[in-house]
Amino acid sequence: MADSSSAPAAKRRRGFLVFLRDVLVIIIIAALVSFVVKTFVVRSFYIPSASMERTLLVNDRILVDELTPRWTGYERGDVVVFKDPGGWLDAQVQPPAQPPLLEAVDWVLNFIGVSATDSQDHLVKRVIGLPGDRVVCCNALGQITINGAPIDELSYLNLPEGDTAASNDPFDVVVPEGAVWLMGDNRDRSRDSRAHQDLPSGGFVPMENIVGKSFLTTWPLDRVGTIDGHHELFNGVPAPE
Repeated sequence: MADSSSAPAAKRRRGFLVFLRDVLVIIIIAALVSFVVKTFVVRSFYIPSASMERTLLVNDRILVDELTPRWTGYERGDVVVFKDPGGWLDAQVQPPAQPPLLEAVDWVLNFIGVSATDSQDHLVKRVIGLPGDRVVCCNALGQITINGAPIDELSYLNLPEGDTAASNDPFDVVVPEGAVWLMGDNRDRSRDSRAHQDLPSGGFVPMENIVGKSFLTTWPLDRVGTIDGHHELFNGVPAPE
C-alpha cells in the first residue's frame, strides 16, 4: 500500500516546480521586452566627458529616443548620441578583466538595458548643421551662422568668463548629404566636428551613426529632467540653397 503522506508531498513539489517555471517564463519575457525596447525604442547612456557641460555633466545618466527620429528625422539643436565614425575617440586602455561572475552579470544588465557599458564607445554632441547647410564661424559678434543666419547660443554654451565667441576655431563648411555637423556645448573642451576636419569624413558624422536623440536625464536624482534642444534659436535659419 502506498504511503498516503507521499501524495501531498509530491503535489507540493509539482506546485513548486510550476511556480519556478512561471517565474522563469516571466523573467525571460521581461528580458526580451527590455532588449527590444533598448534596441529599437529607448536606450540608456552615461556621460563620460565634460564636452557637453553645462547641459550634461560627467557621469549623468541619460535616455536616448531611438524610435521617433526614424520618422521625424533630426533638427538643429538636437542633442544626439552617436557611434564613433572613425578617429574621434582616442585609443583607450582596456579595463582590467573582471571575475567571470561579474562579467556575466554585467552582460545581462547591458543586454536588458539597465547597464550602459558601451557608453565609452559613443559620443554625445549637439546638431548644428543639417545636410546642405553652410555653417560658418564666426561673424563680428562671435556667432556661428547657418545659411547666413546668425545663431545666438549663449543660453546653453559653457564659455570661459568674458568670452562670447561660439568658437575660437574658425571654419566654413557645407554639410554633405546624409551627414550632420556636431558640436559640444562646452566649446573650448569639446573635440567635435571642428577638431576632425582633417579626417576623410571632413569632420561630418553620417546620420547612420546616430543612435538617437537624448531627451531625459535620469541620474543623479537632483538632475532629473528633460534635455533642451533650444530649437527656437534655430527658427530663423533659412533652407540651404
